[in-house]
Amino acid sequence: MIFAMDTPSRLSLLASPALLRAVQRLLRPLARLLMAYGVNYVAFCNLAKGVFVDVAARDFPDDGAPVTDSRVSLLSGVHRREVKRLREEMLAKSPPSPVVSLGAQVVSRWCAEPLFLDAQRQPLALPRLISRGGEASFEHLVGSVSKDIRSRAVLDEWLRLGVVTLDAEDRVHLVEHAFVPARGLDEKSFYLGKNIGDHLAAAGHNLIDGQPPFLERSVYCDGLSPQSVEQLRALSRDLAINAMREINRRALELQGADHEQADASQRMTFGVYYYAEDTPSEEKAAP
Repeated sequence: MIFAMDTPSRLSLLASPALLRAVQRLLRPLARLLMAYGVNYVAFCNLAKGVFVDVAARDFPDDGAPVTDSRVSLLSGVHRREVKRLREEMLAKSPPSPVVSLGAQVVSRWCAEPLFLDAQRQPLALPRLISRGGEASFEHLVGSVSKDIRSRAVLDEWLRLGVVTLDAEDRVHLVEHAFVPARGLDEKSFYLGKNIGDHLAAAGHNLIDGQPPFLERSVYCDGLSPQSVEQLRALSRDLAINAMREINRRALELQGADHEQADASQRMTFGVYYYAEDTPSEEKAAP
């Protein structure tokens, strides 16, 4: 069955038991992930406190009036003595690694521009150097996105992460049709926050009747064998890669056409996911 959250709801969200149950459910995988890396409740609580302060200061303006520490304290529930310190700490947070932030842009171009694609519109294996491949080379590809980072530095990092491989003919092969590091906790963590954050933002927008609603849907089915789940995993992967490749291609075309427009300040995210596990016993027993 297909579940949709892009239809506005008129339910009151103030202390909604249904909302609290939903939050409790989404916190379970987060708690599992954090404890796997030694982050306990106390550390999480301190982290969440800073986020509540930051959101209260940034996302709840008071009709243009200055956002005071007292108002942030009232909205967030954090004591006013801590608000000032936490707001200063949030301003000092560091940006992502340049190689990480560059990576998605390079892969997007590699998967979209005809120069870097074969007849089936699959990413080509690119000669590493311009001297061998000209414009259809990895060195030119990286340079077309940024002149500040050498292609060799990007290649070395991607080889470490398992994003690309290098063959005996000095050609660079893309392992995934998206920037998906096989290794590297920092890189995976960056995309965890980016992807899940935007997914949750879309669901929250729809839940508070944001207009227009965002696409936020999933397909659910239980009572499946492991073999059937594996078939669906492979089908989902193929369909998702094709859909993301088309969205990426069109997005780059529009970005090129929009770059001189004064209102070109919007960003977008399109994502898909697939997950499978044994059905919990309490869900098996539910009607």
